[in-house]
Amino acid sequence: MAELTTKARKAIPRTDFALPGRRYPIEDKAHARNALSRVSANGTPAEKEAVRREVARRFPSIGKDKK
Repeated sequence: MAELTTKARKAIPRTDFALPGRRYPIEDKAHARNALSRVSANGTPAEKEAVRREVARRFPSIGKDKK
């Protein structure tokens, strides 16, 4: 996954973030996986649930391949 510059981050539509305040970008599968990892390490239980729900809505295949 390429590093996300400030300019590139500002160009991402608000709908491509998992949480309000432009937190946890999930514009593609790589960023969605990263968001899940980051929120599991640093997020509150409510944030974890919200990010998981949004990632599952946008990328249903993420998390399904692990057993």
